[in-house]
Amino acid sequence: MTISSLSPVSINAGSPAFDLIVTGTNFVSGQSTVTWNGAQRTTTFISSTKLRAAITAADVSTVGSATIAVVTGSKVSNSLNFAITTYHPRLVFKYKMDSTQARLDNFGNMSTLPSGHAGQSPIFHIMASHYIELAQNANTALGAGAILYKTATTTAGGAEAIDFTQEAKGNTGDVIYSVELDSVPPGTYQYLRVSLAYQNYDVTFRVDTTLYYNSVAVPIHQDFPCTIASFVGYNTFLSSYTINTQSITVNGNKLQGYWGAEEKIDLSAYGYSQTFTQTGQAQSTTVVNPISATSPIPAGSCVVTAGFQPGSLTITGNETQDIVVTVGLSTNKSFEWQDLNGNGKWDALSGENVVDMGIRGMVPTVSH
Repeated sequence: MTISSLSPVSINAGSPAFDLIVTGTNFVSGQSTVTWNGAQRTTTFISSTKLRAAITAADVSTVGSATIAVVTGSKVSNSLNFAITTYHPRLVFKYKMDSTQARLDNFGNMSTLPSGHAGQSPIFHIMASHYIELAQNANTALGAGAILYKTATTTAGGAEAIDFTQEAKGNTGDVIYSVELDSVPPGTYQYLRVSLAYQNYDVTFRVDTTLYYNSVAVPIHQDFPCTIASFVGYNTFLSSYTINTQSITVNGNKLQGYWGAEEKIDLSAYGYSQTFTQTGQAQSTTVVNPISATSPIPAGSCVVTAGFQPGSLTITGNETQDIVVTVGLSTNKSFEWQDLNGNGKWDALSGENVVDMGIRGMVPTVSH
């Protein structure tokens, strides 16, 4: 009889009671019991290779370690150590995709759609970042603040580019990044900088045409679903990527604004279903920076800047609980195109070019 692993392998001191799963060999129903520092704990037999032990809050009330073993009659297994650790509060970043948030331009001013353009507020699947920085004030140059996170880059495609596979990806409510607070330089930070490098979301496209099915004219005046993979980083190396169900092979670098679209026309009444893919390059990408006059970002950068709410983020180094930063991102008509026929619909298959795919503002809110 042996034990090979524990799950979990550690826990923070002061945690509530929990179940410990012990994996091993030759456990016996009704006879094998897990011990905690030699004292038996209530044990449930799952199989000959797995036991579940009830560990009490008192067992993990203080920092230290415990010796875990299994006894079956007079036989005692080998032992494994279980760690009871000190909890280190963390600085946690979460996304919030918000179509109702103010729509801003590159300089943080309110922005409306120009004449001849139309826009949609996408339904997001993924937002990905490759850089997070805390800036002390409006005069803090890019890179001179506290850089918390930076994705590895690669030269596999020639020039230095973001490694798409390494980006921090998530959606509304997801933790995109966290770090122990005692590793963040203490200070008061007024601004957050996040480089938003990849987006995957759904929009709709319009089809106004006539299809011929079995020699019968089928007029179509309908919206259909479309998934967009939008690469808004300054330069991204892509071996291949999947939009929704369709894969696109690149094996090279793509500059900011490159996108792939997967469009599906499904007319079940006529037995017709067809998926189209296309790629393109947006004419521009909005990157909001309200402090561009004192702290500019390089041309082509994807680093979005915004002031913390309710005013600043203060790190003392003596925190006893997590600090959560909810990164609100404005998706308010962030997918923008040239509306050539003025119908307010994206006629993707009729030459209406995508103009902008940039996030239209950021509001980082601090909570505990």
